[in-house]
Amino acid sequence: YQHKLKLALIGQSIFGQEVYNKLRKEGHKVVGVFTVPDKNGQADPLALAAEKDGTPVFKFPRWRAKGKPIQEVVAAYKSVGAELNVLPFCTQFIPMDVIDCPKHGSIIYHPSILPRHRGASAINWTLIQGDKKAGFTIFWADDGLDTGPILLQRECDVGQNDTVDDLYNRFLFPEGIKAMVEAVHLIADGKAPRIPQPKEGATYEGIQKKENAEISWDQPAAALHNWIRGHDKVPGAWATIDGQMVTFYGSSLLDASVPAGQELEIKGASRPGLVTKNGLVVFGNDGKMVLVRNLQFEDGKMIPASKYFSADETTALELTEEEKKMAEDIRAIWKGILSNVAVIEDSTDFFKSGASSMHVVRMLEEIKQKYSGLQLQNEDVYMATKFADFIQMAVRKFRGEDKEEELVIDYVSKNVNNMTVNVPYQCFINGQFINADDGKTYDTINPADGSVIASVSSASLADVDKAVAAAKEAFENGEWGRMSRDSGDSPPLVHSDLMEEHQEELATIESIDSGAVYTLALKTHVGMSVQTFRYFAGWCDKIQASEYGATIPINQARPNHNLTFTKKEPIGVCAIVIPWNYPLMMLAWKSAACLAAGNTLVLKPAQVTPLTSLKFAELSAKAGFPKGVINILPGSGGLVGQHLSEHPDVRKVGFTGSTPTGKQIMKSAATNLKKVSLELGGKSPLIIFGDCELDRAVKMGMGAVYFNKGENCIAAGRLFVEESIHDEFVRKVVEEIKKMKIGDPLDRSTDHGPQNHKAHLEKLLQYCETGVKEGATLVYGGKQVRRPGFFMEPTVFTDVEDHMYIAQEESFGPVMVISKFKNGDIDGVLRRANTTEYGLASGVFTKDISKALYISEKLEAGTVFINTYNKTDVAAPFGGFKQSGFGKDLGEEALHEYLRTKAITVEY
Repeated sequence: YQHKLKLALIGQSIFGQEVYNKLRKEGHKVVGVFTVPDKNGQADPLALAAEKDGTPVFKFPRWRAKGKPIQEVVAAYKSVGAELNVLPFCTQFIPMDVIDCPKHGSIIYHPSILPRHRGASAINWTLIQGDKKAGFTIFWADDGLDTGPILLQRECDVGQNDTVDDLYNRFLFPEGIKAMVEAVHLIADGKAPRIPQPKEGATYEGIQKKENAEISWDQPAAALHNWIRGHDKVPGAWATIDGQMVTFYGSSLLDASVPAGQELEIKGASRPGLVTKNGLVVFGNDGKMVLVRNLQFEDGKMIPASKYFSADETTALELTEEEKKMAEDIRAIWKGILSNVAVIEDSTDFFKSGASSMHVVRMLEEIKQKYSGLQLQNEDVYMATKFADFIQMAVRKFRGEDKEEELVIDYVSKNVNNMTVNVPYQCFINGQFINADDGKTYDTINPADGSVIASVSSASLADVDKAVAAAKEAFENGEWGRMSRDSGDSPPLVHSDLMEEHQEELATIESIDSGAVYTLALKTHVGMSVQTFRYFAGWCDKIQASEYGATIPINQARPNHNLTFTKKEPIGVCAIVIPWNYPLMMLAWKSAACLAAGNTLVLKPAQVTPLTSLKFAELSAKAGFPKGVINILPGSGGLVGQHLSEHPDVRKVGFTGSTPTGKQIMKSAATNLKKVSLELGGKSPLIIFGDCELDRAVKMGMGAVYFNKGENCIAAGRLFVEESIHDEFVRKVVEEIKKMKIGDPLDRSTDHGPQNHKAHLEKLLQYCETGVKEGATLVYGGKQVRRPGFFMEPTVFTDVEDHMYIAQEESFGPVMVISKFKNGDIDGVLRRANTTEYGLASGVFTKDISKALYISEKLEAGTVFINTYNKTDVAAPFGGFKQSGFGKDLGEEALHEYLRTKAITVEY
């Protein structure tokens, strides 16, 4: 953009202020600002910014009188000599003498996709009418009402539970500012279009006021929800309860069975509402439900809807001397904002005294500067608008009394494995289980029979932003950083005890969600998870010791003395994305080190296996982790995982999964140069020499392939068996396979359970077909087991040559791929074993320890097993080479992945 213009800004609000600032920054000259008069002694934000810069500011109460322009006002406007009028947000009626006066005319911002929703309540009507798209239009002003030619438009999706504030803050405000600046640039360069508005689809709706915002109850639940959220927060949808007007805020569609609650009669409703532990449930004429979180009474008092029948039970607190000082400091902050109020009394109402939503943010930020331990949210102000009520609320939060409320969890309960398991199914964000922002869910399937276990919340982009914001707040300002690091009572250690206490329930959930054999789930999936948290809990109070903080000798610049020392610090918000093969154990491997280092996290479990992660979240709250430290987001990897990997407030990504996805995460992480650790695919070679203990090699070799149904990142993807024992080895393997029991993973005698999900089973069957087509010998298996569920026969291929697909690519299933090598050809088999782009694990079986150690040095893999396999331990570092990734899980080295080093030099 080459050219600059002289502009007149006509309007008000923070939106107008931001447009003004951005236009000046881009080099345009604002020759005059025309805004509203001061209200209650306070200037509009646009006026404040312009006055600070010395820009001429005019504050006309009106531009017309008795339908005609006020000439003095028009003359004052013309005196500034503007070439273009910019109206970012304007509530006054501007005469056409002014609109048409500049060389380039006037442009206006309107928060709808014109010609739909002309009029002053466009955002409200976008939601009230259930539009799937929202947006804004910048158009050329004419003598009609929002009818001028279109200059540009932008649109966004509307989430199922979006409110006016959500749309405005997420899209209409930030993108609208950018678009206003872009529009001015286009005009300056002579490139701005004038597209006539179509007549089709044009609508006009009037201003929504309190008197016409009453809820009509004879509608479906979706229409009730749209009406309530379309009026949230102004003017507020209302109904009559117990003879008084009660305004409803914070609605969402509730797709569940009718919850338990106390009935509440609502005038006009055919069915009483229910006051439940989560809020007020109301019913549409279709029988479906809407959940309302907050209620406001006629006197302005707002309460959680769940507290309707106990709203007056709270007794006033007696303040300590420290709390009295805090109250007076807050009183001074109120006085600084409400400068028009002579004295801040206990009865002073923040909003009735002239404050607006922008003052809420200012007030909370000023309180945070003085009392960083007092964590208040915008909604707290709306809940306690009078000063005395606000102080009582603030003191309760300061004392931590608000944390004593029991965690509210909606469970899916299953009677299975001779027990009742209770499984959360919602997103876990900032210490609460909540539905996805857009209300979307998906079914998680039991692979043993294909049945639906639960309908799980599918996190949206808005949920990612909420979770990251919660984790950031907990890291920067929460109590997590100030908690004792004594490993004896740290939340990670308490958590490990709780996991052990609930190990049977966790193993059952893991089994029905992932298909893991119960006995294996109990010992490995859950058992090693407990060990991992217990191990890293021991590091919590030791990170600054030994090599984690060092004093370093440096050259002295005489006569001064210098001291340099290092300090290990947590990184910040970490995103952890885990796979579906060991849902709980992979969570533990990464999360335990992350938390021990002092970070906060947002974890995305695999879409097909979310349930143990959500149970883990429940236990984390009981273990004492503060709100926001742990956040769990079930849902799509392409949506949630991608947004986490590119999110500017995430400082570290830990990922276990496929190599192609790992590469995409690295690209996304480059947006803010996040630290990244990746545990990716593998094609782990297992070399079996003729001088091995054969029966042990057969047993261990089968475990290397079939452990956890072959869904094992370090599974032996290719076996190299020396020629002298090849045929006998294959015969013994087939004999042992025939003894394996395939069946219900909850049956204690089952050896081999179902594959994790249907798509994976189909991929494995295709893998076997490819092996046969390329000429490998299918010795056993290769087919789906004829029974309900996703079961596959343990499979054995021989005569596999190096060029074949199954020799090069991982199956991630129960497929043994055997290649023969010549007797004594150690270097030859090493070359073949290393001819892969992967390097996660490897193994060798031989009685010759010198040979074994030589091979272990030459194998290009992060882990080498000698005469054993799958032997991982919480104290031993685990991670791959080459395209199997980088960085380590487990052991002391894992802590380095979640710490940064700071060097400090002192002169004395």
